[in-house]
Amino acid sequence: MKTLSKLGILAALAGSLFMSSCAGEYYVSNQPAEVYYTRPVAPYAGAVWINGDWVWNGQSYVRRPGYWARPRAGHVWVEGRWYHGPRGYAWHRGRWR
Repeated sequence: MKTLSKLGILAALAGSLFMSSCAGEYYVSNQPAEVYYTRPVAPYAGAVWINGDWVWNGQSYVRRPGYWARPRAGHVWVEGRWYHGPRGYAWHRGRWR
């Protein structure tokens, strides 16, 4: 019985850790202002520029700067975008597709 109890506690803990790691959508009432900056020179031929991203810090979205990345074979980079839903604005991160 003791082992079963420990197993239940471990399962509950694992489930809560799994659920807390799932990225949810965080809504804000106003979309942050567009950020303009100068893109630096590519560090090597074929580099793909990944525009800056918006990251939720627990209270609001903060801007993370852009960077150069190696392209993934057979994929294209899709830019992130703001989504306006019934609860406000949420950031949909960019991704390789």
